[in-house]
This record gives sequence, C-alpha cells and structure tokens, in this order.
Amino acid sequence: MAARDMEHVFEPTPLGALVRGLLAGLAGTAAMTAFQEVKSRVQSSNGGGESSGSGEQQSWDDAPEPAKVGKRISEGVFHEELPKEQIDTASNIVHWAYGTGWGGLYGLAHSTFHGRTLTGGALFGSTVWGSGYVALPAMKLYKPIWKYPASTLAQDLAAHLVYGLGVAGAYRLLERRS
Repeated sequence: MAARDMEHVFEPTPLGALVRGLLAGLAGTAAMTAFQEVKSRVQSSNGGGESSGSGEQQSWDDAPEPAKVGKRISEGVFHEELPKEQIDTASNIVHWAYGTGWGGLYGLAHSTFHGRTLTGGALFGSTVWGSGYVALPAMKLYKPIWKYPASTLAQDLAAHLVYGLGVAGAYRLLERRS
C-alpha cells in the first residue's frame, strides 16, 4: 500500500478529531495559563505587575472578563445570580471551557485541512485572539481593538500564540499515539 493510501486509512473520524481537539484544547489552555502566571509573577517581582486577582475583587466591576461572561451566562441562561465570592470560580470555568471548546474546533479543522503544526498553531492562536476582540466588544466587556495600546495587544496575542501552539503540539502528539 502506498504511503498516501496509508495516511487515509489512519485519518480520524470526526468524533475522534473532536475528542483529540478537546484534549489538545485542555493542554493548550494549561500552557496559556502557565504562561500568564509566569508573566504575572515576573511583572509583580519587577514592581509593574497587576494583582493576580485571587479572591481580591471587591465587585463584579473589578472582575476579569471571563468571570463577567460566566456571570452573564449564569444569570441569562440559568436565571441564577452569581455572588461576587464566585468571581474566581466563574473566571476559571469560562477560561478552561472556552480554551477546551476552541480545541475541539481545532481538531475538526486540522482533520479537514491537515495543516502544519507551527503554522496551524500560530494561525489558530491568532484566530482565537482576534475572535475575542470581536465578541467581547460586542458584549460591551472590551473596548474596540483600536482603543488598546499596541503593548496590550501584543501581550494578549503572545498568550494566545502560546495557546495555539500548545493546542497544535498536543494534537500532534495525540495523533501519533493513535
């Protein structure tokens, strides 16, 4: 059997690609979270960092955007008010669910287009980054992208590139193990 025919035999089903993508999304989210944590600690030790936000929010106005999205889902979909003590929990749930979900989409796209890991991961991370600057302003949680300084956009893009490359790398490892 030719190498080309062998590749076709081992292509994942759409469900297999989705599951691998979800697992890769978890790995990519872990990579992004670690990157953000290291960046935050370095900035804090240099005296220019933001607080980690671990339980110190005084109100929902001070909460990170993922927490605000979680609050809107809780109240809008489930009709349950989320107390401010749940800010960190809501933020973590939304962050991990969002990253994992996008990973599922990566798996489906990769199984269709068979892109390269580095190129695909960078493109994927950039796409997720860009989508946030469309969705969050529409939800009135972010300003339009052109109102942010380039340094803020660059730092956010860097975190999303780590995410995208983490997803692509994890997906590739999962493919090889199959």
